[in-house]
Amino acid sequence: MFADLGAALASFGTPALAIVLFTIVVRLALHPLYRAAVRGEKAKAELAPEIQKLQKKYGKDLVRFSEESQKVYKRNGVSMFAGMLPMLATVPFFMVVYQVVTTPNPLLDGTIFGVSLSAHFMSSFAWVFFVLFGLLAVVAYLTVKWQQSRMTAPPQPGFMTGLVKVLPFGTILVAAYLPLAAGLYLLTTTTWTIAERALLYRILS
Repeated sequence: MFADLGAALASFGTPALAIVLFTIVVRLALHPLYRAAVRGEKAKAELAPEIQKLQKKYGKDLVRFSEESQKVYKRNGVSMFAGMLPMLATVPFFMVVYQVVTTPNPLLDGTIFGVSLSAHFMSSFAWVFFVLFGLLAVVAYLTVKWQQSRMTAPPQPGFMTGLVKVLPFGTILVAAYLPLAAGLYLLTTTTWTIAERALLYRILS
């Protein structure tokens, strides 16, 4: 199935461009789910001050804090998992795209700037990979800055805070391990993600 899909995409012309366009089409199809996720996240963010008060009030009594938090969410018609379920629904789509850009198929027979889309960084060290890593780093940096701008309270020092700052840069390590085609997909989808979320947070009330 993935080979057939790769062959179909390759037939449209330039394989590298086909990967970018296919990724964009998939992201457009998933856009309604992302709108629902952002609405859920914003609804939870509006209740954050009230949840923080409960956290201070009940301290280490996690059971009571959980019970009271659920009451707040229920009273305001907001699910505790708002923003998560729509995102989980996108997983099957990304699994398909991942298989297309990593499974041998006619799409990977193409090249970009003379470098095969099936090439791996560790076996070629082609300059295209360094450009890709640089662009992924820029997108990761913008993602971290945007996430920080959305915080309602100053970040607390700790492992999780550091992880949030570093995690977006993990795409560089992934791109170094997977074929160039997968790196091109990662660059396209991560760029789309930060642009889409920034826009949705601005326009959705």
